[in-house]
Amino acid sequence: MILSAGLGETFPFAVPIGVGLVNASINLTRVLMKKKPKNLLFIGTAGSYGKHKEFQLLTSNRAVNIEIGFLQNLSYSPIMCEIRGAETNVSRGTLSKILVNSSNFITADAEQAKLFLEYGLSIENMEFFAVLKAAEKFNIPALGLFCITNDCDKDAHDNFFKNQREAKELLKKNALSDYKDFL
Repeated sequence: MILSAGLGETFPFAVPIGVGLVNASINLTRVLMKKKPKNLLFIGTAGSYGKHKEFQLLTSNRAVNIEIGFLQNLSYSPIMCEIRGAETNVSRGTLSKILVNSSNFITADAEQAKLFLEYGLSIENMEFFAVLKAAEKFNIPALGLFCITNDCDKDAHDNFFKNQREAKELLKKNALSDYKDFL
């Protein structure tokens, strides 16, 4: 089953699950209670903390939920903030070793983005942690396919909107051609 966030990131072949961690968690759980697909492929756009370039496609089955306050030693969490999706039949060579950060906030400061990069995080996508968490609960292998739309800096919002259409086309093309065997 192919998933997307929805709103501006809809695809005729994907189930929209909602934007952000909470909406994605609730809506994907509802979907998985009705259907049990053999695999989940989440497709979406992502911001880069500086390592990856616009329109680069990346895959991952690893995510964290870390806020800027954690990196600045201003907060902590008593819950597990990292998850790795179940092993899939996608070749290990296909998976990038990126760690996706999911938060309900978009990083719009290049200096803060560097802190995430130093922590080992490459990109951010608001929903992916929730997707992996729901997939784990239902014991379903899951992957994320991401297209970089912007750097995480002062122009993040504008560049996201400027590049979203082309990123969606790249996601559509690659999800349907490169992941047929996974689905």
